[in-house]
Amino acid sequence: MTLNFDKMDGLVPAIIQDIDTQKVLMLGFMNEEAYERTRTTGRVTFYSRTRKTLWTKGETSGNFLHVVSMKADCDRDTLLIEVRPDGPVCHTGAATCWNEKNEQDVLFLKALQDLVDERRKAMPEESYTTSLFRSGINKIAQKVGEEAVETVVEACNGTDERLVYEGADLLYHLVVLLASKGLRIEDLARELKERHKPNWKKH
Repeated sequence: MTLNFDKMDGLVPAIIQDIDTQKVLMLGFMNEEAYERTRTTGRVTFYSRTRKTLWTKGETSGNFLHVVSMKADCDRDTLLIEVRPDGPVCHTGAATCWNEKNEQDVLFLKALQDLVDERRKAMPEESYTTSLFRSGINKIAQKVGEEAVETVVEACNGTDERLVYEGADLLYHLVVLLASKGLRIEDLARELKERHKPNWKKH
């Protein structure tokens, strides 16, 4: 990736975003050396404009930023770096430099789907997910049906706590069923998004 370091006297802004929550965590600056170190080590390194030196985020706190991807903008003078942080990012102890919580529980569904997809490829022993894949599509579909019934029972005659518990079981087994067919939870999200359009018509 070729970056334009000339516009800001040898620096480019680097926007740091959590890959799982999509929260913007902080903004730093990189020179070419900081960029290369980030690229080769997999940990975000910045250039300190006040101290005139490189610094790796987390080198004192242990809260490293592990690089998942790096993308340049259309002018190639700004970086978007997707990371998985080891802990709070701000020096104040806050999760982000805007004092926001770095939580979006619904996005865990994507992480769950990624994990299930990994299980399908690796098929590790002593994994319940592996046992489901080995049982075949009919058994997985049967489990979805069983969990759906249990969810309905809890909704009609149970507690909210049990409804959430059984609903989570249902959702997990549905994710496994989707994975067994080469599909993902995002495919359902796209379908629902389409249905939200004013001109959508039932098939």
